[in-house]
Amino acid sequence: MCARARGTETYWFDELSMKEAEQAAKDGKVIIIPVGSVEEHGDHLPLNTDSLQAEYVALEVAKKANCLVSSPLRYGICNSTRHFPGTLSISFDSLRMIIIDILEEFIRNGFRRILILSGHAGRTHMAVLKLAARSVIMQHKDEKASERPRIMVCSDYDFAYELKGKHFGEEDAHGGTIETSRVMAIRSDLIKGKGRASFPEMPRFEIVPDPERYFPSGIMGDPTIASVEKGQMINEYVVKEVRKLVEELKNAKKLL
Repeated sequence: MCARARGTETYWFDELSMKEAEQAAKDGKVIIIPVGSVEEHGDHLPLNTDSLQAEYVALEVAKKANCLVSSPLRYGICNSTRHFPGTLSISFDSLRMIIIDILEEFIRNGFRRILILSGHAGRTHMAVLKLAARSVIMQHKDEKASERPRIMVCSDYDFAYELKGKHFGEEDAHGGTIETSRVMAIRSDLIKGKGRASFPEMPRFEIVPDPERYFPSGIMGDPTIASVEKGQMINEYVVKEVRKLVEELKNAKKLL
């Protein structure tokens, strides 16, 4: 995040002044909270891969939809990759409580329309984000309609994976073609080689103590066929779809 030049507009919430934040709340600005992780993505991608994607999408949407992006949370729950070098996974309760606290603080400051956008799409991680958001919604359910918050929770991969089948293989996932292409388009300087294709078979229902042994390379997909052009196409599609969510929040006649 770079400091803004004098007289230019910022989309980062924490670059606002006190009076600007107060006015933004009065104007009903939507807040996007980007959530990522510190997690292995093979030998070729950086540990902040999930964070980079969510923050990029959030900022591009903010520019197009005139909303605000909160300070990113770059930690998440990484169950299946926890024992790989570099992965930092926080606990269920830690993530739940910090998300609740962040949401409640935005609400206390007068913001009522919030989108949590996660670049990390692990099942437990996403479940915690939704659970935290629901806890906050239930806490405010008896308030009058005009003061009740509206909160959306999604991963950018809810949209990126819609391109599977038509443009990418159905088996592509962690550190594969889609994810590598997106990072190439966002921060090509962080790419460290081409990676290697890996299509592991994970147990469908069994709870195992060492899931990483099923994909020792840390990759699920084929990063060797990734490209900047593919990444740009995917990112543009994700930005377009996330913008629709922000516009839905912005254009609501009343808070439900």
